Amino acid sequence: MTTQLQIGALEVDVVRKDIRNVHLAVLPPDGRVRIATPPQVGDEQVRRLIIGRLGWIRNQQKKFEQQPRQTVREYVSGETHYYQGHRYRLRVSYVEAAPSVRLRNRQLLDLQVRPGSTVAQRARVLQAWYRERLKEQLPALIAKWEPVVGERATAWAIKLMKTKWGVCNIEARRIWLNLELAKVAPHLLEYVVVHELTHLLERQHTARFKGLLDQFMPQWRTYRDELNGGMLAAFEEYGMV
Repeated sequence: MTTQLQIGALEVDVVRKDIRNVHLAVLPPDGRVRIATPPQVGDEQVRRLIIGRLGWIRNQQKKFEQQPRQTVREYVSGETHYYQGHRYRLRVSYVEAAPSVRLRNRQLLDLQVRPGSTVAQRARVLQAWYRERLKEQLPALIAKWEPVVGERATAWAIKLMKTKWGVCNIEARRIWLNLELAKVAPHLLEYVVVHELTHLLERQHTARFKGLLDQFMPQWRTYRDELNGGMLAAFEEYGMV
């Protein structure tokens, strides 16, 4: 259940659900504040938590204000789109043939669709292409990092997510990756893979979790900051890396 709590000039979305820990998030693109809590945490406790983190919240909102952002996508010729950290100019052609996507060179991304296609249809074609490209990258990363971490996921899946780069279901040992990761540089995708695998050793973002990441990927903090400071959706959560 989601309710709103007004704390001074700040409106906070409060989500109460069956979880053990409190998670405070400042969400892109406009810095909206959301806190997820166990059902037994009351409004007054939430209020105190928010007040105690006001400085952090304001800093995150300021970052969002300063970050360049992608404009709303219409999937028409001339738009900028990203793949593996590189920027491409979209070129759309309308033909009576099966939809397709192709990288023309280091500058052009060709999208072929049927005449009369809608924005949603063009988006689905490009997203399907991103999904396939991301699937192609995963096997090598999984083969590389599962032996290093010493844990194996039972399944890997891809879906479009609004607030997380990745999710690890500890009980099912299933890892979900955000479709948007197809757009970022390969080393940033690799960081998310290692991050989620590490959750199979440590559920929460504790000192132990960070120590394990230091061991597996010493430069992970640099990658995290690069990922969260780029043109694409950036996520910051209290209590999370």
